[in-house]
Amino acid sequence: MSTIEEITQRDVLILTEDTPIRRAVAQMVEAKAAAALVSDDSGRLVGILTQKDCFRPALHASYYQDWDGNVGDFMTKEPVNLPVSTNLVAAAEAFQSYPHREFPVLDGEKLVGLLHRSDVLAQLLAMS
Repeated sequence: MSTIEEITQRDVLILTEDTPIRRAVAQMVEAKAAAALVSDDSGRLVGILTQKDCFRPALHASYYQDWDGNVGDFMTKEPVNLPVSTNLVAAAEAFQSYPHREFPVLDGEKLVGLLHRSDVLAQLLAMS
C-alpha cells in the first residue's frame, strides 16, 4: 500500500507566529494557498493558519480599517498532523474523522508539507 509521501505538497507557505496577520493573509492570497504552516525558530510545527482562520481579522479590517494581530493570534495551535509514513487508507480515514481540508505532514518533528484531501481522493480514484 502506498504512503502519503508521494502526494504530499512540499512547496508550502511557512509562517512564524509573529508574522503580522495582514502580511500572512496577503501571502496566502498571492500563493492561492488554502493554508500555511506555522513553525518556530527551530522549524518545529506550532500551528496552521487556514483561509477560514483569516476571515475574522479580514472582516475586522474591512469594518475598522485596521489589521490588528499576528499569525499566533489566529492560527490553530498544535494541529492534527500525519506522519509521512501514513498509508493512503489511513489518511482517507483521517479526512473522514476530521473536518479538515489539509493536514500537516511530518517526518518525526521535521515539516514535510501539506496533504490535501483532494489529492487523497484523486489517488484513491486512480487506484480503483
